[in-house]
Amino acid sequence: MNEKNGAIRDASVLGVPKMLILGLQHMFAMFGATILVPILVNSYFGEDVLHVQVTLICAGVGTLFFHLCSKFKVPAFLGSSFAFLGGFATIANLDTGVFADMSNADKLSYACGGIVVAGLLYLILALIIRLAGVKKVMRFLPPVVTGPIIICIGLSLSGSAINNASTNWLLAFIALATIIVFNIWGKGMFKIIPILMGVVVSYAAALIFNALGMTNADGSAILDFTNIASAAWVGVPKFSICKFNISAILVMAPIALASMMEHIGDMSAISATVGENFIEDPGLHRTLIGDGLATSLSALVGGPANTTYGENTGVLELSKVHDPKVIRIAALYAIILSFIPKMAEVIGSMPSAIIGGVSFMLYGMISAIGVRNVVENHVDLTKSRNLIIAGVIFVCGLGFSNGLTFTVAGTDITLTSLAIAAIAGILLNAILPGNDYHFGKDVEADSNRGIDMMPNLHEDTSYGDHDE
Repeated sequence: MNEKNGAIRDASVLGVPKMLILGLQHMFAMFGATILVPILVNSYFGEDVLHVQVTLICAGVGTLFFHLCSKFKVPAFLGSSFAFLGGFATIANLDTGVFADMSNADKLSYACGGIVVAGLLYLILALIIRLAGVKKVMRFLPPVVTGPIIICIGLSLSGSAINNASTNWLLAFIALATIIVFNIWGKGMFKIIPILMGVVVSYAAALIFNALGMTNADGSAILDFTNIASAAWVGVPKFSICKFNISAILVMAPIALASMMEHIGDMSAISATVGENFIEDPGLHRTLIGDGLATSLSALVGGPANTTYGENTGVLELSKVHDPKVIRIAALYAIILSFIPKMAEVIGSMPSAIIGGVSFMLYGMISAIGVRNVVENHVDLTKSRNLIIAGVIFVCGLGFSNGLTFTVAGTDITLTSLAIAAIAGILLNAILPGNDYHFGKDVEADSNRGIDMMPNLHEDTSYGDHDE
C-alpha cells in the first residue's frame, strides 16, 4: 500500500521534484550535527585532522550501505556519532609511549583504527542476537550500567565546552540561546534542526561583530576568511588510512557499548514512527550489521563513527513520508556536498566560541539522557547492589582523568576512564547477586528505554536524542 494512517509509503507518487525537496529536508536535518563532530574533534587536536568533506561522504555512503544491509526497508539516516567524542579527546591528549611526540594526524589515524574495531563489535552483537536472542544479551546491559556510563560520557566532555565558550562568551550565549529557543518554541522543520539553527544564527552574529571590529577575549579576530578564499569549488575529500594500536583500540572500542544501545533504541523509535516492526523485519541483527560496517568503513578512510539519527526520525513524523528512497536521496546530497571544499572551509571557519555554546547544550543533554535512562527504567537506588554499580561507574568514569596505563609484553596499554567504567559496571552487574532488571518482563519500562520488542506501544517519539 502507498498509504497507511495518512502516511505515504511510496514517495514516487509525489513526483520527482517533491521527492528531491523531501530529500533536501532530510539532508538539512542531519547536517548540523554531522558536521559538528569533526569541528569538535578538531578543537581537541588543535588543527584540522578530521575533515568535514570526509565526514559528509562517509555519512552518505554509510547510509546507502546501511540500506543495502537492511534490505532497503528501514528509513534511517546514518550521521556522525557523538558517543566517541570522549575517545577522540583522550587520544588527542595522549603523550606517553608510542604517542609521545606523535603528530595529530597520526593520533587521529590510530583513533580511527579503534573505531574500526568498535564497528566490528556490532557484528559480534548481531551474531549473538541472531543465535541467542535479544533477551539473553540485554541482561548484561541493564539501565543501571548503561545509564551511568552515558552520564559519564557527557560530564567528561564538559570542560571542553567551557574552554571553547570562554573565548567569546557572547557568541557562545547566542548559540546556546538559539538552540533552546528553537528546541522549545520552534515550529515544523525548525524544531527538528535546533543545532543547525544555533550554528547559523550565531555565525551570522559573528559576521556582524567581526564587521564592527569586535574581537575575542584574547584580542584575536572573531573570523578568518583566508582559507575560504583560497579553497577550490570542486575537490576530492582528503582520505587517510587508519592505523591500529592496542591502547587506541582500548580507548575507542568499549564506547561501542553506548552506541549499540543507541542503535537499538533508534530502531525501536523508527519502528514506532512508521508503524513497522523493523526489529523483526528486516531484523535487529541486519540493522546492527549495517550500522557496524558503515562505522568501520568510515573510520577505515579517516572518518568518524556513524549512527542512526533521531533528527531524521523526526522528519519522518513531520512529513508523513516514510519511503526509504527519500533518505537515500539525502545521502546522495551529502556525497555531492563532500566534493565542494569551499563549503568545508566555510564550516571550518566557525569560531571556537560557537562550538562551545553548541556543545554546552549537547554535552549536558548527553548526561541528561543517561539520567532519563535510569529514571524511566525505575532503577531502584535504595538497593545497595545498584548503588555500588552506579557509584563505581561514576568514580571510574570521572576519577581516572588520565586513564590507566600498564605494560604487557613490552607494550604500553592505556585504558581510558570510560573503558574502565564500562568494564567495571558490566562485571559488577554480572557478579553481584540480586539483579532486579529482566529485559522483556516490564514492557512499559523497556518501551521507555526504547528497546522493547513491541515498538508500536510507544506513544511518542523523541526527535533529538540521537546521541549518547
